[in-house]
Amino acid sequence: MGRKILILTEGLSSPNSAKTACSVIRYRRDEVVGVLDSTVSPQASQNLLEVGGDLPVVNSVDTIPEANVLLIGIAPTGGGLPEPMRLQVLAAIERGMDVESGLHDFLSDDEEFVSAAAKSGSVLRDLRRNNEQDVAQRQNISSDCLRVHTVGHDCSVGKMITSIEIARGLQANGVHAKFIATGQTGILVEGDGCPVDAVVADFINGSVEKQILAHQHHEVLVIEGQGSITHPCYSAVTLGLLHGCLPDCLVYCYELGRTQVKGVDHIELPPMESQRDLYLAMANAAHDCRFIGISINSRNTDEKAYRKEKDRIESEWDLPACDVFRENAGPLVNAVKAQIDH
Repeated sequence: MGRKILILTEGLSSPNSAKTACSVIRYRRDEVVGVLDSTVSPQASQNLLEVGGDLPVVNSVDTIPEANVLLIGIAPTGGGLPEPMRLQVLAAIERGMDVESGLHDFLSDDEEFVSAAAKSGSVLRDLRRNNEQDVAQRQNISSDCLRVHTVGHDCSVGKMITSIEIARGLQANGVHAKFIATGQTGILVEGDGCPVDAVVADFINGSVEKQILAHQHHEVLVIEGQGSITHPCYSAVTLGLLHGCLPDCLVYCYELGRTQVKGVDHIELPPMESQRDLYLAMANAAHDCRFIGISINSRNTDEKAYRKEKDRIESEWDLPACDVFRENAGPLVNAVKAQIDH
């Protein structure tokens, strides 16, 4: 029997709060059988998550008996398991369902969950648990593999989605490309990768380098970015990624209209131009690198505002720009292809 995933979003069924759920539904729809949230009335997931069409939102694990995996579908700041989700997780374990989590709070460290799983035979999978202990060497990196890295103005601006859409667009154009996942949601979508924000600091660069070495037989690697170089909480991960993957090209991602740093709203976002220059300085300290495109997240604006912003940023930065959902990733795919040809 294949994986039949029920995604838990208890009390957090919105596109912003349930990023993991939305991406797994979008990219692994054939494996998903429903969304679990007892705090809302049963309905189609499209109504709550803006994705999934008529995929059902249900109130109990018993509603979809064929489900054999419960996936915790949120990625909150700090990575803790919200208390209201515990009962649903226990109910799934008692039914014998496997449970997968990308949180920093590991299921396999929770005595209540472990005890229940031992009785039911459930498997608890913590996607962020890792044993990375390699330090970066900067050796044997192939110049025949183009490395493209998405970086951002802030966290949660679309770096993963942009990376996936570029990789899939390249593949559709006959390019041997691969998406390198660096976070729990990307790992769920791609099936492999490294959860860099859960790696001991000394080994972040090395963990990313290991992914590059393992997959550089591809023509292009598109490496998912995390956080931002100026984020007061997550900049260490961003820099480790930047120096670990040694990108040839960068794609800048931002959300139109956002002014404050996510998670620390009392801090204003820096000007994009100064941040762009900082990314270039940090990247070029390790390897020759340049920006080749811009990804605009325009989810909170209308078409007219998006078009005006697209024209502005393309003119001022002299780079192709697009919203990969509102349009498609075509301009960014073409920018990568131009680098291959070059």
